[in-house]
Amino acid sequence: MQYKNLGRSGLKVSQLSYGAWVSFGNQLDVKDAKALLQCCRDHGVNFFDNAEVYANGRAEEIMGQAIKELGWKRSDIVIATKIFWGGPGPNDKGLSRKHVIEGVQGCLKRLEMSYVDLIYCHRPDTSTPIEETVRAMNYVINKGWAFYWGTSEWSAQQITEAWGVAEKFGLIGPVVEQPEYNLLSRHKVEVEFLPLYTNYGLGLTTWSPLASGVLTGKYNSGKVPENSRFALENYKNLANRTLVDDVLNKVRGLEPIAKDLGVPLAQLAIAWCAANPNVSSVITGATKVHQVEENMKAINVIPLLTPEIMNKIDAIVQSKPKRPDSYR
Repeated sequence: MQYKNLGRSGLKVSQLSYGAWVSFGNQLDVKDAKALLQCCRDHGVNFFDNAEVYANGRAEEIMGQAIKELGWKRSDIVIATKIFWGGPGPNDKGLSRKHVIEGVQGCLKRLEMSYVDLIYCHRPDTSTPIEETVRAMNYVINKGWAFYWGTSEWSAQQITEAWGVAEKFGLIGPVVEQPEYNLLSRHKVEVEFLPLYTNYGLGLTTWSPLASGVLTGKYNSGKVPENSRFALENYKNLANRTLVDDVLNKVRGLEPIAKDLGVPLAQLAIAWCAANPNVSSVITGATKVHQVEENMKAINVIPLLTPEIMNKIDAIVQSKPKRPDSYR
């Protein structure tokens, strides 16, 4: 495993990480979670991702209990969680000072930890002034409840505004953004955020490297396997939008490249994300130990991604966004 700085910060995170979205609380209990988390640690993973909304808080409870039972040294791991959707009440959601502070306290209680290393604003909150959110996140850091803060699915303009507030008042700005990034979704990471990497040292912890499993090739027949993510009731609409001929044809076109490299398609797709120098960590998901083991092998694929191979990939997926002339 390789470790990279989280953006311009001094925090080191494993190049591949593990996220609890979908799996913890929906598909896995504490016993299963312990096996998966230990497998991740055995492969050098030190960065684990969660959110208050995952399984309505149950994902944090499971992760916290599993880590406690595993007896890990807290300073050996980096725990991240996200704030935005905390409950049904009018003040249980969003990024107001009230919800940020109460939400973080709730996360810590569920995780059974005195702090998290990183706290994200899970989505932008257009009903709350960015200055209020920036000040609230700084309060959380000053209280020692988190060491760093970041954003998830914010626009470049919103991140820039947050940094403007931070610089104006001498506060800590967001060190990281968590966007979706994979061979089928590239514009934000490769174009929109380009000025932010230089201006603010923004790091990325990207999610959905396999596009909800599409880039594993398991849907290439056009059918949904029983135990797959798209078989879950909550994901059937996403399946209908994603499993279209144009997408599946691109995935099928990638298979010969993976075969020539002697690696599974999933490892190729994960390695491709990790090869982007602006990506600090690629968040992977898995419900079985053998899936974790296979995902972690993607580390060994990164050196195989020569410019020639990358060009071949681009020619097939045809998803490379056009950069503005000023960024060339």
